[in-house]
Amino acid sequence: MPPGRPVPWSYFLIRILFRFVLKIFYGTIVVEGVENIPRTGRPCIVCANHTNSLTDALILVTSIPSQIRNMLHLTAKSTQFGKKTFTSWLIEAAGTVPIQRRKDFAEGMINNEPALAKLTETLEMGGAVCLFPEGASRYHPTIAPLKTGVARIVSAMLSRNRNNDDFEISILTCSITYMHRQHFRSDVLVTFHPPLTFRPKDNPELLEPVNFDHIRLITNQMHRQIATGTFDAPSWGLIRAAKMATPIYAPMGTAMSLGDYVRVTRTFLDVFKAGRLLPDPSTSTSSTGSADSEVNAPLEDEDVVKLKEDLQAYQSELHRLRIRDDRIRRPLSRPVIVYRMALRLSWASFLLCISLGGLALWLPVAATTFYAVHNFKKTGPVWDTWDEIAQYKLVYGLVSGLCVYATAVLLTLPILPVTSVAVPLLMWMSLRWFEDAVSAARAFVALGRLLRVDTATLARLRATRADLHHRVMRLAVHGLGLPADPERYFVGYGGKDKGRVVGRWASKANYFSVRRRRKRDWNETLRLYEQFDYPSEDP
Repeated sequence: MPPGRPVPWSYFLIRILFRFVLKIFYGTIVVEGVENIPRTGRPCIVCANHTNSLTDALILVTSIPSQIRNMLHLTAKSTQFGKKTFTSWLIEAAGTVPIQRRKDFAEGMINNEPALAKLTETLEMGGAVCLFPEGASRYHPTIAPLKTGVARIVSAMLSRNRNNDDFEISILTCSITYMHRQHFRSDVLVTFHPPLTFRPKDNPELLEPVNFDHIRLITNQMHRQIATGTFDAPSWGLIRAAKMATPIYAPMGTAMSLGDYVRVTRTFLDVFKAGRLLPDPSTSTSSTGSADSEVNAPLEDEDVVKLKEDLQAYQSELHRLRIRDDRIRRPLSRPVIVYRMALRLSWASFLLCISLGGLALWLPVAATTFYAVHNFKKTGPVWDTWDEIAQYKLVYGLVSGLCVYATAVLLTLPILPVTSVAVPLLMWMSLRWFEDAVSAARAFVALGRLLRVDTATLARLRATRADLHHRVMRLAVHGLGLPADPERYFVGYGGKDKGRVVGRWASKANYFSVRRRRKRDWNETLRLYEQFDYPSEDP
């Protein structure tokens, strides 16, 4: 087995730095399917959906354990190279291979032979290369048709090694799902699918000269694998409806892992996208308990379309009033609302007070990233710029954060051994306190808005939700094969990242966790209101 290329020190540094930065920027990064990653020495092409520019590559680099693959060779558009910017240095220092794109050259003449030779050499040595077969990063709800370059590279590698019966090459597809890709302390799911493995003796149809239909077949197979692990829809409205159906089916507080949440939402999305019930609904997650006769009532295709429209209308109403579905599901009397508002305000004030010292260190970082992103948004429309916002926040946050750390250490040079550890610890603890303070303040604001809604409107919304819950459960249980009692079922199913505190001390404290926030909702961000990412502009 080839040992792969030597790993440069800059790659080690980048992986360590951005593992730290990504851990700060995103609340939870859940990685599934690590066992599917081929080990170092086995040629591998890693392919993923591309919705978040450079952040996608950094997520992949930090998600693949170094003991499995010592290095992931990246690719990037050639226009990112040769600039006097930190981003350009970062890309080049990581050993990234430049790819020329026709749209970046006015004359349309490109030469990717050097890049192809570099990738081929890396694969021959048993390395792993990363390619985004959509061809470009884009902020869009659907995965673009994949280009055939990956399959053609596989064909070329098999043809070069046609006399080596032991040679094999794998395509490792990966789905990256951002709950809110550009928002601070949101969550990310990374799913590695079973690899597609090819050998000269097993796949003679891919040896040159090759029928291009076989190339398209592999490309379509890659597209299907990637699409099954993330949200893929022709419009934001469909994703909006599916994300509304999930909390109605499995209400806030259900001990559901991020992977389970995405898969359930994806199940609703598939049927809304088709506009009808799909044949042979999945029963991989069987029902616990028996559903009543109303839930088991037959469903028509018209019911699916009407449910999608009503879910969208219900969410629009909640968004207009700035209240959460959970407050409609569990009605509160006005005295209870006032009492809870007082508790939330007191708790938020206390957490904010104890975090003020560390927040002073975060202020330059926040100001720098805000200024950079604010100016960047002016450079183009939503669909052409929003996919790079997270990249700007990560890079500017890293640079400004290092400057803050260096300044704090230099100003306290006599006690350097103490401050070198105390400063990052204080910044992390203040971030965790502030995160819970914002959550308490968000609950306070939501309760205040609920208090302002008149009784008649609340009664109408509760009746609407009760009707939607009945119809969603009919679709989930009868049409999609989902469990009839999700709150009980998901307690013992899925991964360990349930959106609640973990560990012995954390479970006893039952609220605060130093490691990460105890979330009851995977859509939560560091905002005072529920976030919706549905751009009104279309490319």
